[in-house]
Amino acid sequence: MAQSNPIRVVHIIARLNVGGAAVVVSLMVSGLRLPEYESHLLCGQIGATEGDMAYYAESRGVRPILIPELGRALHPLRDIATTRKLVRLLRDLKPDVVHTHTAKAGFVGRIAARLAGVPVVLHTFHGHVFYGVFRGRGARAMELLSLALERLAAPLADRLITLSDRLRDELAGDFHIAPRSKIIVLPIPVELEAFARQPRRAGSFRAAWNIPPDAPLVGFVGRLVPMKHPELFVQAAARVRARHPNTRFVIVGDGELRAGVESLVVSLGLGEAVTLTGWQRDMAAVYSDLDALAVSSRNEGTPVTLIEAVTAGCPVVSTAVGGVPDLLENGRLGTLVPPDDAEALANAILAILDSPPDMAEASRAMQARHDVENVTRQLGALYRALLAEKG
Repeated sequence: MAQSNPIRVVHIIARLNVGGAAVVVSLMVSGLRLPEYESHLLCGQIGATEGDMAYYAESRGVRPILIPELGRALHPLRDIATTRKLVRLLRDLKPDVVHTHTAKAGFVGRIAARLAGVPVVLHTFHGHVFYGVFRGRGARAMELLSLALERLAAPLADRLITLSDRLRDELAGDFHIAPRSKIIVLPIPVELEAFARQPRRAGSFRAAWNIPPDAPLVGFVGRLVPMKHPELFVQAAARVRARHPNTRFVIVGDGELRAGVESLVVSLGLGEAVTLTGWQRDMAAVYSDLDALAVSSRNEGTPVTLIEAVTAGCPVVSTAVGGVPDLLENGRLGTLVPPDDAEALANAILAILDSPPDMAEASRAMQARHDVENVTRQLGALYRALLAEKG
């Protein structure tokens, strides 16, 4: 289709909290720009315990349009008002393409796009919330409600995008969200040059947190929320420490479970062996000083932390959930363990500490797969193909 004017694209995401989705969306918006594309980003407000990644988007020339009501929690009356607000804004922006991300923004965003008459609508599943995300009383009801809403919203999108083959299999085969033919697998773009250049064991992160340069150091990086299951990491740390008493551990991140994690550290007698650093911006320095990164999640999409760590030459171990097995090529690029198994996670960490793997090939593979220019080129080609189908 001939295109004399730039293709107008609006991305909609619930919020730019710390996590892979904020990174990916920021790079998609900044990667598709004038003269071929005019891209905008609409987002909600982050929660009180969440780290803010608006700085990441803004540093790449992206100026998000804030829609506070797009925040995470579902609320029928507020969501109706949010949808109306989005419809008005989309009619003003007149996009050719609306691309939604995350569950809440994906639901109201797809409805608003269709009501506004947007020609092409897409939604990316950065993961899903059908298990392992909610906790406590009513968790199963929330999972079933989320599943029902996704099934309702799926027909409103021209295509659904996932980040791995396994996630596509889950959405099509296990949860019956949409036919497999409607779901496209597209790698996520990640800026990896700084991680590839960072030398191993540079020492600045250890020095900043008073961690001995010769102590084995194992890290957890992520939000302290139920889906990430940070308690499993602490339980595994206690087992590792029992066999390697000089091992130290860092938890890089924050969230609603922080107080509980701190209490567990004390109750397991880990004391000064575990350091909670909160959010950190210089993640290349963090991975440089880790001997291993451990992901303990109950559910995942495609964790950016694993991509960054592998690129930086840091060995990784992760629970085999969501898109992680595809990302780690079923164990070729990192170690996989069953979820909710502290002993298996501890044994995998110990194996890495006892015999560190050569990460050179894994680093090159990660950089090639997630190259920003290549992935955004594929995304732009998809937009153009779908617009051509509309005539």
